[in-house]
Amino acid sequence: MPTRKNREGLLVVLSGPSGSGKDTVLGELSESVDDVALSVSLTTRPKRAWEHDGLHYYFVTRAYFEEKLAAGEILEYTEYNGNYYGTPRALIDEWLGQGKTVILKIEVEGAAHVRAIYPDCVTVFLLPPSIQVLEERLFRRESENAQEIRRRAEIARGEMARALEYDYIILNDILDYAVADFRAIIRAERQRAGRRQYMISEVLQDAQH
Repeated sequence: MPTRKNREGLLVVLSGPSGSGKDTVLGELSESVDDVALSVSLTTRPKRAWEHDGLHYYFVTRAYFEEKLAAGEILEYTEYNGNYYGTPRALIDEWLGQGKTVILKIEVEGAAHVRAIYPDCVTVFLLPPSIQVLEERLFRRESENAQEIRRRAEIARGEMARALEYDYIILNDILDYAVADFRAIIRAERQRAGRRQYMISEVLQDAQH
């Protein structure tokens, strides 16, 4: 029997504190999982030296972001550390309709909002091995001063306290293991019975011919 392409899209929400390695994990994952679409968020924070506009974020002005927000073009948004972060909605439903696995990299407040709109979404929290390791990763980025890093570490504590609100928690201690765990979650969720109802009809139809 030929392999059938996914017909039911899967929406995955990925959260984790700054420095937990979300971009690195997603970069590795997108190379090893088919039909994955990574939603790129808008942000009003400054671009870091290693980041690329349109790949990591769309870096926009506060005025532009608020204009899109007023027009209802933002699926969810939050203000984190004085800057807006938000998900443009236009492509999400289109990708889901194409049967893609759509991954949203968003903050914990935004994740709660998305869960209310898409109750069947899958939520994943990426956990650093320790606050000390988190701070070391932030220092290595060389994009924030010591005061900013301490503030991000404090925000991270609050975010990690909400990790049990998520369906899955992945420890990003060894990158290959974290990516493998994420890949396994996606593969298992794609096979969930509620997302495979159409297959039953197709198999029964085949049996009648």
